[in-house]
Amino acid sequence: MQLEDSAREGVRSRNKWLSTSLGILRFSHSGRFKLAHDLAAARPKGRLLDYGCGDGAFLGLSKGLFETATGIEVDPRWVAKNTERYASDPAFSFYHADEVAKLADGSFDTVFCMEVLEHCTPPVATRVIHALRRLVADDGRVIISVPIEIGPSLMLKQAYRAYAALRHHSDYAHRERYRADEMVKMVLAGSQTGITRPIIKEPCPDGSTIDYHGHKGFNWRTLRERLCEHFDVLETRFSPLPVVQSLLNSQAWFICAPKLIAP
Repeated sequence: MQLEDSAREGVRSRNKWLSTSLGILRFSHSGRFKLAHDLAAARPKGRLLDYGCGDGAFLGLSKGLFETATGIEVDPRWVAKNTERYASDPAFSFYHADEVAKLADGSFDTVFCMEVLEHCTPPVATRVIHALRRLVADDGRVIISVPIEIGPSLMLKQAYRAYAALRHHSDYAHRERYRADEMVKMVLAGSQTGITRPIIKEPCPDGSTIDYHGHKGFNWRTLRERLCEHFDVLETRFSPLPVVQSLLNSQAWFICAPKLIAP
């Protein structure tokens, strides 16, 4: 598979899922966008950052809510496309992930990081979490969404992924599979449960490689505990069906306030 078709699944174009022929996927991702917009609208004004902005769809959806909107992306092609797309609006700016150090501490009032951390290897996840903490203002909010890949949701997702593959949906042709023991372990997972997560190595044109995870073995409960080292997790929400909490949902959301270090 080409890099843009796999490694950046969590941070690439989000628009396609809103028009997919697979109804459940369209419903799930529409619900994710709606919740993201609602969370952004709850604290409008100031400076917005979308870490892992993909095609900039969420930033465009939030236009007018904030004084400035900034996107960070690992794919330089999306940085270039977004910069061109929003060139007429000085409120928008875009940076490659390698340029994060250029942004000042506490630069943003609201920071989103959606469907990114599940794909990061542990060292990269550490860097991203530290960047989110550094970039948010002391009185700001960090909003993180990740997929639910444990419990009954995992069984439903794997069944639907198999169905999508049978329908020759290209994104599921190379879906990850679980052994029976792995499936049982993750369906019954607690916050400390884990299995070996395959690392996929994708070559880059310059001869380097990008290491990343798919969804297999990701545990949102483990991530929430890790976030508590740097943030106060004020609320955990779920989409697209909030009423059933984590039981049969697709995404978990963490609304976080930065922990302050006493002087």
